[in-house]
Amino acid sequence: MLDLIIKNGQCHIDGRLKNIDIAIKGGKIVKIGETLEEAKNVYDAKELLVLPGCIDTQTHFREPGSTDTEDLHSGGRAAVAGGITAVFEMPNTNPPTSTKKEFQKKLDLAKNRMYCNYAFYFGATADNANELADLKNLEGCCGIKLFVGSSTGNLLVADEKDIDIVFQNSSKVVAVHSEDEQILNINKKLIKKGDVHSHPIWRSEECAISSTRRIVKIAERYNKKAHVLHITTKQEIDFLSQHKGNITFEITPQHLTIYAPDCYDKLGTYAQMNPPIRDKSHYERLWYAVKNNLNDTIGSDHAPHLKKNKDLEYPNSPSGMPGVQTLMPVMLNHVNEGRLSLNQLISLVCENPVKIFGIKNKGFIKEGFDADFTIVDMNKKITILDKNMQSKCGWSPFNGFEFKGTPVSTIIAGKVKMQDGKILGDPDGNPLKFDI
Repeated sequence: MLDLIIKNGQCHIDGRLKNIDIAIKGGKIVKIGETLEEAKNVYDAKELLVLPGCIDTQTHFREPGSTDTEDLHSGGRAAVAGGITAVFEMPNTNPPTSTKKEFQKKLDLAKNRMYCNYAFYFGATADNANELADLKNLEGCCGIKLFVGSSTGNLLVADEKDIDIVFQNSSKVVAVHSEDEQILNINKKLIKKGDVHSHPIWRSEECAISSTRRIVKIAERYNKKAHVLHITTKQEIDFLSQHKGNITFEITPQHLTIYAPDCYDKLGTYAQMNPPIRDKSHYERLWYAVKNNLNDTIGSDHAPHLKKNKDLEYPNSPSGMPGVQTLMPVMLNHVNEGRLSLNQLISLVCENPVKIFGIKNKGFIKEGFDADFTIVDMNKKITILDKNMQSKCGWSPFNGFEFKGTPVSTIIAGKVKMQDGKILGDPDGNPLKFDI
């Protein structure tokens, strides 16, 4: 007997929506098409879209260390509440995830506590090159995270010779927070106390493009894969579009939805993140990248902080905002408004993460693949409210925004983990498996 049949849905297969049934057994897709077998459960997806399970390739769940703000359990709940079936989680914790011992501790912390599937980045430091060279077969490791500019936490590799060593020794994709530390330090004199509008002046366009040029130069020198995170400037879009191949890059939903100065006027320090939200000319160039298939992924950079800390006077307020629960509603609304196609969105949150990072059996609806699905109602309108956020931080920069199009169910390994906003079952997510 089958475990589940998904019936009557418009299923995204081979770049087209097909009205077809999906049969699931043992956590796998066993048949696509009409089946006469009986199933323990039937999911009626009439008038809904059945998408491959969506993946958020940049999240910070703050464990170990700041578990008052977030932990692996609450972050996983926020993910499945937003239709996300798997996350890549970041190493800038306390202590950082920059040794195999700490990496194993994080895997142990995740077991039977995360609703979604998961993988963790291994943090690069100035002196862990030997470990970085030996990550290919490390269970649940999606890649190496390199901070070349200081942000949250103390994982910083700022000197060019040390960045060089990281790439030279990397055995996985290197995902980079790209801001130039030297320029950050020089620009500190531009910070205006109490005025968050000075955030993108301090963390300037020059700071971003200078760093990204250096990263690409080093990655290309060693023929290594670099994935540049949360791109924010028109200069980087134009530069990176000339350096494809081993170089890929991400844009966040925040940078595609809000822009300066309006966001700082309305949200104050709640709009503060690194790299910053910039003015409309950059916002428009980011959209140019999305429309023309220049960027490779959309990641939320879910980076929660408690309200009491975000309420501190700038620049003592921490940078970062939550986003794993709102990634899909924000982007589906953009699809409904014609800013990108559904196929483009699925490339960015399903197919490209699989291709770039080598995730096994995910990202596509195919027989033999894992039975992970994000089921979406493109006509349903929702209003984002702080009180509905699963994150411990309890707020969203999109509080009060109305979006059209939202996930209504999250299915992982053939089990319904979220339906109509309610989280179901046990937290039995598993580490992702990789080919590279």
